[in-house]
Amino acid sequence: MKVLVAIKRVIDYNVKIRIKPDESDVETLNVKMSMNPFDEIAIEEGVRLLEASSATELVAVSIGPKQNQETIRTALAMGADRGILVETEQNVEPLNVAKCLKAIIEKEEPTLVILGKQAIDDDSSQTGQMLAALLGWPQGTFASQIKLDNNMVDVVREVDGGLETVSLQLPAVITTDLRLNEPRYASLPNIMKAKKKTIEGTTPEKLGVDMTSHLKLLKVTPPPTRGAGTIVSDVKELIEKLRSEAKVIK
Repeated sequence: MKVLVAIKRVIDYNVKIRIKPDESDVETLNVKMSMNPFDEIAIEEGVRLLEASSATELVAVSIGPKQNQETIRTALAMGADRGILVETEQNVEPLNVAKCLKAIIEKEEPTLVILGKQAIDDDSSQTGQMLAALLGWPQGTFASQIKLDNNMVDVVREVDGGLETVSLQLPAVITTDLRLNEPRYASLPNIMKAKKKTIEGTTPEKLGVDMTSHLKLLKVTPPPTRGAGTIVSDVKELIEKLRSEAKVIK
C-alpha cells in the first residue's frame, strides 16, 4: 500500500509574526520557516504505517517555492521514501493545492492520503475536504486514531460532542488532529540518508492545473493592543466599572 502525505512550509510556530509596513501580508524575509506542525503528525503516522508493514511506500508532496525542498528533506529524514515538489512562486490557496494533489494522486495511485487538518498560517482547514470531493473518495477529518483493516480504515474523529468513529473504504483521505501521535525528531544518520533520497520536481503547468487565485487578500492587521489593567479599591468600584466600562453587567 502506498501512502501519500501533503506537507506545507510555514513560518515556524515559535516565531513572533510581524506585519509588513504596508499591511499587504506578513513578513517572511529572513524569518525561520519549518514544516506545518499538523503535517509533521501526518508524516509520523505514515512512517508508523511503514514500520508496521501496513504501508510499502511513503511519498511526501509539497507545493510552493524551491525552498520547499528543505521541508521535504525534513520529511525524508523522518522516514519518508521520496518526495515530490510542485514548484510555484504563486501564493497557493486550498482549492489550487487540492487540484495539484489530485493530479499527483492520479499519477501515483496511492491507497491512502494523509494531510494535516489545517496549516497554522491561514487556518483554512479546507484542503483535505476539497481533495476528497475532487477525487470522490471517502474522508476522515480531525483524526485522533487510525486503524487499518484489509481494505478498510477506521478513523476516530474528535467532534464537539466527544469522539466519533467512521469506517472508510480505501482509497481514502484522512486529515490529522493533534492527539493522533507525537512526531519524532530526525536523527543525524537519517538526516544524512535523506540527502540521497529522490525529490521529483514538477510544476502546476505540467500537471495541467490553473493556479489562478480565487481569493483576494485585502489587508493584514495585528490584533488590537490589550490595555493595561486597573486596580480597584473595593467590590463596589469593581461592579461599577464592569457596568459602565466593560458593559458585562447591567
